Amino acid sequence: MPSTPEEIIPSQAEGSGFVLSSDGYIITNNHVVEGASRIIITFSDRTETEAEIIGTDPYSDLAVIKVDPNSTLLVPLVLGDSESLKVGQTAIAIGNPYNLNNSMTTGIISGLGRMLQADSETIGASGYSIPNVIQTDAAINPGNSGGPLFNLQGEVIGVNTAIESPVRANSGVGYAVPSALVSKVAQQIIENGKVEHAWLGIRGGSLTGDLARAMELDINQRGILVSEVVEDSPAFKAGILGSDESVKIDGYDYNVGGDIILAINGTVVRVFDDLLGYILTYTSAGDVVTLDILRDGSPIQVEVTLEPRP
Repeated sequence: MPSTPEEIIPSQAEGSGFVLSSDGYIITNNHVVEGASRIIITFSDRTETEAEIIGTDPYSDLAVIKVDPNSTLLVPLVLGDSESLKVGQTAIAIGNPYNLNNSMTTGIISGLGRMLQADSETIGASGYSIPNVIQTDAAINPGNSGGPLFNLQGEVIGVNTAIESPVRANSGVGYAVPSALVSKVAQQIIENGKVEHAWLGIRGGSLTGDLARAMELDINQRGILVSEVVEDSPAFKAGILGSDESVKIDGYDYNVGGDIILAINGTVVRVFDDLLGYILTYTSAGDVVTLDILRDGSPIQVEVTLEPRP
């Protein structure tokens, strides 16, 4: 007897979001709308309307969708300054956890400058991380994704994106993409339908005391030790040098001998996250940046023309 095609059962998912502008643009997470064939927006008064995807960015896990501005009353939220946040400030999360509409939780900013792995489920995003992520203990649960994180002035300081929990429930550690990155990504999506991130083209890590000692530097020297330069990358074309030897520390092999990046455009970078955060937030493809570098113990400056991420 001939077999019949297996029936495809459609699946549904829920998330949160917020209105960015009165002309219908809405911010949410990429993982909320990824693969969606139909998007229904439900507002606080239970009004429903359909939305279309304008563009997504798996590298920041952000997406911009749009509704007909004439179909409902839109009240845009104001993006705040995530760069001025301090640990201990009050944070307020609003969203749709477990389909409990219009839920609000409060807490504090419990950490700043965190690094969050980009959505590895999305083609091309695997291996990249989202820098400068906000950590909060305001309760964030499945369904909060894409919703706003507020300060006490009612300004959006981040987009709730992920939780740290083995059981996918609030454990007091939630993450939000900072508003500085949201603003940059949203603008590019609205203008171009996509996002073009700047790319330097190095692999490396933070210079530790042990590594500094192995390179005969001051053990308190900090910066980004370049272990590898990607061929034909902007860093490669600018002459940045990767590690050329290895040492064994506590039984583990480490690459040493490469350039040590100390600053970018005058901004000091002490750990790799600092460098990635600056490039992603403050630069664009085509920009020329100046790197302060320590090479063989001597300070030099190198100009690099950034390119789009391949």
